[in-house]
Amino acid sequence: MTIQQPIGVFDSGVGGLSVAKKIREALPHEDILYIADSRHAPYGNKSQQFIEQRSRALIQFMLEQHAKAIVVACNTATLSAIQSLRATFHLPIIGVEPGIKPASLQTKSGVIGVMVTRRTSCATAFHELVKRFSENVRIEVQACDGLVEQVEKGDLHSAATRDLVARYVVPLRDSGADTIALGCTHYPFLLPLIQEIAGDGVNIIETGSAVARQVVRRLTDENHLAGSDHPGKDIFYTSGDVQVAENIVSYLWGQQEKILPCPI
Repeated sequence: MTIQQPIGVFDSGVGGLSVAKKIREALPHEDILYIADSRHAPYGNKSQQFIEQRSRALIQFMLEQHAKAIVVACNTATLSAIQSLRATFHLPIIGVEPGIKPASLQTKSGVIGVMVTRRTSCATAFHELVKRFSENVRIEVQACDGLVEQVEKGDLHSAATRDLVARYVVPLRDSGADTIALGCTHYPFLLPLIQEIAGDGVNIIETGSAVARQVVRRLTDENHLAGSDHPGKDIFYTSGDVQVAENIVSYLWGQQEKILPCPI
């Protein structure tokens, strides 16, 4: 392994770009290899077995591209598969999970909301996470069917998206939640809409920055930070339609990007 090798990041689709952007900000000299597994998005309605198998295949492909660390930029895949992945692959694997801990520390009302996919809401690891922090706060869990699909289409501002967000956010707000944790990496792209509907008195927590800090820590501990002063390269793959991915990735990333077909 060399320190110039890329950091691999994957998600069921484009949602993990919200995490990759935070990694790019924190580590401007690192190469980032991103895979949007859009042919299989969303993971939120897939079985645990499928998610584990798919995650292993994507990591194997990234290892063939010489990734030196892996970020599972998907709450559903982290909760469903990360223990299995860490047992299988021997390199740093960093996951994401809903920000229940910071939400529980910040709430003043004693009620927090968590927006997740259907699969995450059913995951044993998620229930254990909720149980761990529910001693001192009331945790309202909201499965948000359809939001991932809106982000995958780049539909962040339409009336249909607004109605869908309101369907999930208003009950959390009305339950007394003054803090809402975004438990899916797609949802930060809807943060302005979520904040507007929740109101100024509700704090919204996304975990991309915390994941980026963990990536910095792990690479520092392993002495694998890039030694170059040159800007890092961004390399994007999709398992879905390349032209569709090029449009949406460029839109969410903030500049025109070329997308390569993921062969698996």
